[in-house]
Amino acid sequence: MFDHRRLSRSLRTLQAAKHREELLPALDELCVRYGLSHMTFLVVCSGGRSDSYPYYCTTYPEAWAEIYVDKRYFDIDPVIDVVRWGFMPVDWSSLDRRSARASRVFKEARSYDIGPNGLTIPIRGPKGERCLFSVTSNLPKRDWSRLRASSIHELQILSHYLHETVFSTTGLREVGRYRDLSRREGQCLQLLATGRIAKQIAADLGISENSVKLYLRSARLKLGAATSHHAVAKASFLELIKV
Repeated sequence: MFDHRRLSRSLRTLQAAKHREELLPALDELCVRYGLSHMTFLVVCSGGRSDSYPYYCTTYPEAWAEIYVDKRYFDIDPVIDVVRWGFMPVDWSSLDRRSARASRVFKEARSYDIGPNGLTIPIRGPKGERCLFSVTSNLPKRDWSRLRASSIHELQILSHYLHETVFSTTGLREVGRYRDLSRREGQCLQLLATGRIAKQIAADLGISENSVKLYLRSARLKLGAATSHHAVAKASFLELIKV
């Protein structure tokens, strides 16, 4: 179930975060809105040559974040491997936790009330950026499944919008100039943002489904977006569409 008004409020929350120190309060607000325990945004690769993790923002307890960094759990946490999986969200239940080291990470995380359930969305930017957006929940498994199903579409858009917000507020990348969208490209992205699929967008606009796919593809190319969800987030971030 897609909640367009909830997504609009959430994008406005991120839009209001103009400085680095405003990102964490924004994530706290989103956690409450979606009924989640925690959110984390991690820049694995900023697009330059670096062996470090240049930025992360998390609602995790500060003590756990410090332990995670000090013990170099970046190197053994299977969640980090999600960055290599493509574009689709990955539920933590599908991760391989059989190794003693990986099991130790999750066991220690639970001691800090991180939550047994989690979802990670990989983000790939046009300049070689590789980022991860993760959310966690302490809900029972069945309730978590319902929450995940009802919010996953919105979380995908939020992950890409957050990517743009982080890279602009932290100075990791300046916001570039993009070609203007055509009227049809903007309409297709606008409807996609409301949860419509290509077939429904085609019916709404009175055009073919193939035309919708072409408009979405050209919008992605103009915006330097890897996916249609990324294009929606970037168009909203650049105020080319209203969500």
